[in-house]
Amino acid sequence: MPPTLQKFTLTDKVAVITGGGRGLGYNMAQALSEVGVKGIAIFDVQQELGEKSAQQLSAQTGVDVRFYKVDVRDQAAIQQAVQDVAAHYGHIDVLINAAGIADSNVKAETYDSEKFRRLLDINITGTFLVAQAVGQQMIKLKTGGSIINIASMSGTIVNYPQEQSCYNASKAAVIQLSKSLAAEWARFNIRVNSISPGYMDTALNRVPALDAQKRIWMDNTPQKRLGAVDDLNNLAVYLASPGSSYMTGNNCLIDGGYTLW
Repeated sequence: MPPTLQKFTLTDKVAVITGGGRGLGYNMAQALSEVGVKGIAIFDVQQELGEKSAQQLSAQTGVDVRFYKVDVRDQAAIQQAVQDVAAHYGHIDVLINAAGIADSNVKAETYDSEKFRRLLDINITGTFLVAQAVGQQMIKLKTGGSIINIASMSGTIVNYPQEQSCYNASKAAVIQLSKSLAAEWARFNIRVNSISPGYMDTALNRVPALDAQKRIWMDNTPQKRLGAVDDLNNLAVYLASPGSSYMTGNNCLIDGGYTLW
């Protein structure tokens, strides 16, 4: 393999992926499995779904894929799972923080405070707790690594026509958290970047109630389409691999040009 292509592989690396039981998290897990990883740990709160996804991915690729039932709000469970991953594989090299939820079409003046707190707890506190636990292992083992937090273009723009103030605030926080961790942990050879997708053609968006909004989203996207479920894969591989060794603290927009207008 030519030297340039070698830098885009993850030979013998180990990855933790939160929210990896389905959707974009699972698709990124598939991508990492194709570029040489020896192990993938899927963290997800849904046990049946997570176990099925881990078994399926392992059968398809031959990679040692393990499932851990983890609620990203539960610090003790996160710490235990991360320690178990490090003990089983010997090290952790990559973290993709993809777990998250979205409340949309909720007016700020009627937003339930408990729903608001729950979203923030999952999207930002959960991202921090998992990054902290994995970062501690990387520092302890002196291996360095790459942490990739899934943010959103909603962290830098206000979406239209739907109201989603809490989601937007949470993703802005993920972007700033990523920058801050990148600055703090660079001395440990840990890189931290964020990915900010635009509107994606995920199962959550394939509902008739969103058809009218999706037409507006596509009309306001220069590429005139939603992102495919695998459109983040190559970017995730790049950020996880030595190919991006001089990139840290960056927020990578991947939105079909939506934020240009």
